[in-house]
Amino acid sequence: MRLLKNYINGKWVESKGEFCYEVVNSATAETIAKVPESTDDEINSAIEAAKKAFYNWKNFPPHRRGQLMTDIRNILYQNREELAKIVVEEHGKTLKDANGELTRAFEYVEHTCGIAELMKGQYSENVGTGVDTYYIREPLGVFAIIPPFNFPAMISLYFCWAIACGNSVIIKPSEICPLTINRIIELIENVEIPDGVINIVHGGAEVGNKIVTHPDVAGVSFVGSSKVAKIVYENASKHGKRAQCQGGAKNHIYIYKDAILSAIIPNVVSSCFGHSSQRCFAASNILIDEDIYDEFMEKFITQVNNLKVGYGMDDNVDMGPVVSKKALQNLLNWIEKGLNEGAKLIIDGRGVKVYNYPDGFFLGPTVFEAEPNMEIFKEEIFGPVRCVKKVKDFFEAVDIINSSKYGHTSAIYTENGGIAREFVRRCNTGQVGINVGTPAPIAFYPVGGRKISFYGSLRGRANDAIDFYTDKKLIVSTWHTVRITDGYRF
Repeated sequence: MRLLKNYINGKWVESKGEFCYEVVNSATAETIAKVPESTDDEINSAIEAAKKAFYNWKNFPPHRRGQLMTDIRNILYQNREELAKIVVEEHGKTLKDANGELTRAFEYVEHTCGIAELMKGQYSENVGTGVDTYYIREPLGVFAIIPPFNFPAMISLYFCWAIACGNSVIIKPSEICPLTINRIIELIENVEIPDGVINIVHGGAEVGNKIVTHPDVAGVSFVGSSKVAKIVYENASKHGKRAQCQGGAKNHIYIYKDAILSAIIPNVVSSCFGHSSQRCFAASNILIDEDIYDEFMEKFITQVNNLKVGYGMDDNVDMGPVVSKKALQNLLNWIEKGLNEGAKLIIDGRGVKVYNYPDGFFLGPTVFEAEPNMEIFKEEIFGPVRCVKKVKDFFEAVDIINSSKYGHTSAIYTENGGIAREFVRRCNTGQVGINVGTPAPIAFYPVGGRKISFYGSLRGRANDAIDFYTDKKLIVSTWHTVRITDGYRF
């Protein structure tokens, strides 16, 4: 049984922590690795190493850091197939979905290759008589990167923006899915980044909290549930840290009456059930105009019932298992709760059978017809349990979307540009899709929700990441030894 090690100051170090978490292949229910709960001494050692490395690393010319990020990008591409298989093994998503995650993850690294351009300051000459004003960007120190289980490659690689800007990092992987980022760091060990710039410290929530509140940590980038995002944000802020905490979601998509159903339903189904519905961009609730409700549901149910559930490594599988036995039980509890609330169960995924994997944590696509006052309609359900709702018009749909306490994503399917424009303007969400049920932005655009879907002031990725991981130092200058008043003579 493989016991994961911490990565501290350029070395893999066995933890002295007595407790271990198990990493489980959710299709086979087999334990494939163990993850230590790191000790206080190990946390402090990693942060001390990162702090010392920062003072050297920040003085690397930005273009040189960009060259090293290019080296990282090339190594990751060369090992894409291996990394995709690791994602499937530890998370459960299909190989296709794992490759999709890696595509976006590698785009993050590619964006940081241009760090010399991204870190440029600004200069204004002669803002007063003989006075110039400018700012430069400076890195801040040690940043904590705390990714979720559901995108073990993509969100973990947020660290590339931090180090490209000249910071050092402590990565605290998910204790459920830590293998991918461990392998990534193993693969890039020979890139000429100084020891201590990148560190991994394993453990659960308590380890994460100790890192976040440590006096030598400048800030934290977190992705997870809204409940935990709020806690991390409050703890970080209370201790004077920068905090960028992305939370959960309950996303709505609206099927307007003029939508071309034959064209959109594959995208709707993918939005609902891709990655086993374990992603913050997943469509949770489908709002359908009453004029086309019956036609939509007939086509939608047919396509959902055709989805093949199985082990993500196998051919032609559309949806893998959920990440853990605990997650499966939580979803089963939600189904019972929905039934008790009076929601109508249209597709029941509880009876799904996956031959050759009888112990896996499988749940088939499950669809309720539900009302907005029901908990199953209101709360985030991180798995393949979705709701549908008939609405009378555009305004009812928008009202339902904006009444949600979450504000991550919304989407509309329509061929009417005016309706789409109004939808964009009226919906109080961080991302909006038009005929795209999962409007996840590409790497050079920021990402983040509103309301309880995001805690912080600067979003993840792109130029927002550059702003988050650097500080603008302002300089106002004037000189008295020589001042030209004539304009022609020195």
